[in-house]
Amino acid sequence: MLAYIIRRIFQSVLVLLMVGLVAFSMFRFVGDPVDNMLGQERTQADIERLRDQLGLDQPFVVQYWRFLEQAAQGNFGLSYRQGRPVAEILVERLPATLELAFVSGILALVGGISLGIFTAIRRRGLSANVIMTGSLIGVSLPTFLIGILLIYLFAVELGWLPSFGRGEVTRIGSWTTGFLTESGLKSLILPAITLGLYQMTLIMRLVRTEMLEVLRMDYIRFARARGIREKSINFRHALKNTLVPVITITGLQLGSIIAFAIITETVFQWPGVGLLFINAIQFVDIPVMAAYLMMISVMFVGINLIVDMLYFAIDPRLRVDRTAGGH
Repeated sequence: MLAYIIRRIFQSVLVLLMVGLVAFSMFRFVGDPVDNMLGQERTQADIERLRDQLGLDQPFVVQYWRFLEQAAQGNFGLSYRQGRPVAEILVERLPATLELAFVSGILALVGGISLGIFTAIRRRGLSANVIMTGSLIGVSLPTFLIGILLIYLFAVELGWLPSFGRGEVTRIGSWTTGFLTESGLKSLILPAITLGLYQMTLIMRLVRTEMLEVLRMDYIRFARARGIREKSINFRHALKNTLVPVITITGLQLGSIIAFAIITETVFQWPGVGLLFINAIQFVDIPVMAAYLMMISVMFVGINLIVDMLYFAIDPRLRVDRTAGGH
């Protein structure tokens, strides 16, 4: 178990280094930030002086190593656009994204697992068929189009919910939240549905498929032959074995919620790190872009590592296979 954890941590560190390298390489082709930071009357001396201050005159390897060294200390440099520490900007924007991702993740997990179980148990019922047909909307339509349709229906036509922004927020120390205000809760509904709908339908269809497969197993037939109640069979025997393969996909989907929040935040002008990244691209703010991608990578790798640990702990077959392989 310990050797497996060490190996996975080592692999995670390599992934983060490769992501940082690829991201830093791509940003060299986005544009020159000096063009946006200096006015039209700039001179060649001004350009060279600014490039020297930003370290852009150094070789790529030196810039990349300096970025990794500072990032390990929580220092991502200064934003070219705002002239402020990038870490400070991320701390301001991160609560909005995490709040949106948390609500979307709860919606995806609870809704996806519940509907997946229901459609598997009642697979021949009318309601289950309606749910499965409606799930095609969440799987097929792109996120931005779902957001636009929700805005048109609930904000423009019905006027029930706001179409953009985060609403009124409450500050608790350095953290800001919209959970404690009415406008904050209303502003959260449409973006959370938009962001979590695809993941919810994907989890639902996966749970349904796995549940139907488990219900066909011989030990389920044997349990029914023994006279065990159907409810106990579905939730104590079938569901437990259904969730084992679902954990991996679910963990990756929860990680993608934070990464895909960039689209939802753009549609709803949600003041999170995703919208910050879009603005950073327009102004070639390389420190902000690099810090954002590294942050998303750390979250993805961390969630994937936790999922692997849970999968290893829950499924005894993996422990048996690795023990046998070691011998």
